[in-house]
Amino acid sequence: MIKGLIFDLDGVITDTAEYHYLAWKSLAEKLDIEIDREFNEQLKGISRMESLDLILKHSNKEKDYTEEEKVELATQKNDEYKEYIKQITPKDLLPGIDQLLKDAKAKGLGMALASASKNGPEIMKRLEIEDLFDGIVDPASLHAGKPDPEIFVKGAEILGLDTSECVGLEDAEAGVEAINAANMFSVGVGSEAAMHKADYIVKDTNELTLEKILEEAGK
Repeated sequence: MIKGLIFDLDGVITDTAEYHYLAWKSLAEKLDIEIDREFNEQLKGISRMESLDLILKHSNKEKDYTEEEKVELATQKNDEYKEYIKQITPKDLLPGIDQLLKDAKAKGLGMALASASKNGPEIMKRLEIEDLFDGIVDPASLHAGKPDPEIFVKGAEILGLDTSECVGLEDAEAGVEAINAANMFSVGVGSEAAMHKADYIVKDTNELTLEKILEEAGK
């Protein structure tokens, strides 16, 4: 029986991917590296430092910087990103998510956030949904990023539930893999090709309803 929902943030609850892209693109330009939206798809669902490493490798510059310099570069990107997210309001909830969260709360389901973003609490505050959630997994506490299941296992622990009692919702392939590895029912938001490993796939968040998710998870 499903007792909890564990959500990724970007692409599931809201879409800050554009802000991430603009901030990474700005940093890359300062380093004489060119990235486009297609390349940016590789950065979804992974940590800030992993994203930076991919950008540097993209231009064979991964050995040009010390670890301290990389941390400074990642901080520069995050500072610019934080300026962008000041624009976020409840209107930036993706279609269908407001109703899904309210329905889950009304049914007494636990809810936790499992996002690699360290800005998760700030974004949820701006979306005015933090009171609906029972907790947020702290990305700084993780030993491994997605597709490792750790973040979803910790999400279940926050809710006091076994992973088999939870549903995980993701829009990134690495995230779906993490949910599956955690022994949870996985919901993938996106194309059939990208989400083919998910137990239940929807193209857009407006197709997400609590009734349908629980029905599919109960099969």
